[in-house]
Amino acid sequence: MQVWPGEAYPLGATYDGAGTNFAVFTEAADRVELCLLHDDGSETAVELRESDAFVRHAYLPGVMPGQRYGFRVHGPYDPARGLRCNSAKLLLDPYAKAVSGAIRWGEEVYGYHFDEPERRNDLDSAPHTMTSVVINPYFDWGDDRPPRTDYQHTVIYEAHVKGLTMRHPGLPEELRGTYAALAHPAIIEHLTKLGVTALELMPVHQFVNDHRLVDMGLNNYWGYNTIGFFAPHNAYASWGDRGQQVLEFKSAVRALHEAGIEVILDVVYNHTAEGNHLGPTLSFKGIDNPSYYRLTDDPRYYMDTTGTGNSLLMRSPHVLQLIMDSLRYWVTEMHVDGFRFDLAATLARQFHEVDRLSSFFDLVQQDPVVSQVKLIAEPWDVGEGGYQVGNFPPLWTEWNGKYRDTVRDLWRGEPRALAEFASRLTGSSDLYQDDGRRPNASINFVTCHDGFTLHDLVAYNDKHNDANGEDNRDGESHNRSWNCGAEGDTDDPAVLGLRARQTRNFIATLMLSQGVPMLSHGDEFARSQRGNNNAYCQDNEVSWVRWPEDDPGLLEFTRAMVWLRRDHPVFRRRRFFHGRPVEGTHDELSDIAWFTPEGGEMAQQDWDSAPASALTVFLNGNAISEPGPRGERIADDSFLLMFNASPEPLDFLVPVDHGRQWQVIVDTGRPEGVPPGTGAKVTAGDRLTLPDRSLTVLQRPA
Repeated sequence: MQVWPGEAYPLGATYDGAGTNFAVFTEAADRVELCLLHDDGSETAVELRESDAFVRHAYLPGVMPGQRYGFRVHGPYDPARGLRCNSAKLLLDPYAKAVSGAIRWGEEVYGYHFDEPERRNDLDSAPHTMTSVVINPYFDWGDDRPPRTDYQHTVIYEAHVKGLTMRHPGLPEELRGTYAALAHPAIIEHLTKLGVTALELMPVHQFVNDHRLVDMGLNNYWGYNTIGFFAPHNAYASWGDRGQQVLEFKSAVRALHEAGIEVILDVVYNHTAEGNHLGPTLSFKGIDNPSYYRLTDDPRYYMDTTGTGNSLLMRSPHVLQLIMDSLRYWVTEMHVDGFRFDLAATLARQFHEVDRLSSFFDLVQQDPVVSQVKLIAEPWDVGEGGYQVGNFPPLWTEWNGKYRDTVRDLWRGEPRALAEFASRLTGSSDLYQDDGRRPNASINFVTCHDGFTLHDLVAYNDKHNDANGEDNRDGESHNRSWNCGAEGDTDDPAVLGLRARQTRNFIATLMLSQGVPMLSHGDEFARSQRGNNNAYCQDNEVSWVRWPEDDPGLLEFTRAMVWLRRDHPVFRRRRFFHGRPVEGTHDELSDIAWFTPEGGEMAQQDWDSAPASALTVFLNGNAISEPGPRGERIADDSFLLMFNASPEPLDFLVPVDHGRQWQVIVDTGRPEGVPPGTGAKVTAGDRLTLPDRSLTVLQRPA
């Protein structure tokens, strides 16, 4: 076999049409072998003799796409110094663009012996581990263009590749649960009819099913256990795992773009699947443990701010390079439109505390590629000081956990929720205005993959996670949920009616709030996980979306609310409300006003009252302060939003000085929710009776 010196950049395996360049960084190694793997189980080892700045490299003519490979790293195995090199372990390339196979768990993939954790394990891991794959980078993107949907027009739909598509009756069985299913007309039609503009996919980076879960007969279904930051997860591919998964993922992105739908990836750069000091040796740990991971003062152990056993070392230039190279790759080569960063507070930990000006944010800010896509933070981790909602840099948007909590509290009847609810409804200026951000910095959600589904939020007071095998100890215990009078399934028509009303309340509130709404897959037709609020390991009917055979009312109502929002800019303003008339509009009315149910303007004592749970909000469509894309004035209809979160029916007076003629366009007290355009007409001074726990929207033409 010919072996040429090759180049130190780019890292990974790079096919150029005639052969492949291999490059891997390791400062810990004495020497590195590139192992080419053959289908008969044999391997050909090539030592990487060339080294530039600790990058070992070689070029192999004739090595083609589909070739499986791995690295064997020879060097010190000295856990007391944080070094865990072990040439008996076949290691994944940190820059692998595709991964083949799955782990067959056993002592072979660990660097130590189970009965003697201090003794090095020299069992060969090659027959038991995954392998890297050389890919063909060429793909016909045609005239693919990123939709580049502005945040104020964005509606995000969080979904799991397998969970969304596994039970869809309109999909061929061989495509269900795969990237190809996302590109199927049946899925795209559902998303477009619903008004979705961005599909946020739960992790699709190559991940690992944990040893513990596999032994229990479960799987890491959610996928927050990454081992390959460049490789699409191979189990979601229908065509094969020798690089076909890359082509299939690109085809899905191309199809979604053709429908005007952006693709956002939920990414896990805070830790890897190698766990703590008792975890397996799969890649980074054996290549250069102290360069990739945050170690404690005793280097045998790992700093863990993620709850998973390890945290990547964010002050290491090689870790930062890995993350930035990965992000750029997914934008430039895979054409994705943005990222949601799991446990993003960990990315800001250079030393211990969360630092908003950490190196990672500096790199993102100046990067000409990554800075131009959607960047969404999950603004917390499990470490000390890790709850950082509202504290990310101006370039970023955030999952607004305070929005979720406040909206849940209001509708379940918690006292003193009204004032904070008003802030969340209007874009959370208390969180985002001080640093120059706008309402669209708030990604609003009521439910997501983590926690109860929307159906379960109104059907269970307590989590029911027994199927996870942890005696119901896992998952959040304080869910801010309310079962409406019965725990779980019931035939009581009063309870079922209240649950349906509450579900409509949550959907309507989400779509009427300033900021960017995010729906969780299946909530539009009341998907249930049977009370499991931590279904991370349930790769089965518990988590898969059960698609309705007909077109239920909740789906129609959700569509109507999404399109109401899309049709009316007053619900998706780019600037915060001023609370006063807007100059130049010839309208003496304020851009927003707040009223008690009796029709008087809200006073401080009304906001402070503990039992207060009802109010009317006036949104003035003639007082939108921001201009349109060409500098034009934006004018819209005006709306009255009436919220009755109390346990009793209440009469609401239509304010007398904010418009004479109104039409009811939303009424969650009715089973159909009154789709827009079909409701009764009312006049200023009229009284409307809102049932307990319901909301009504009135519209006045501009």
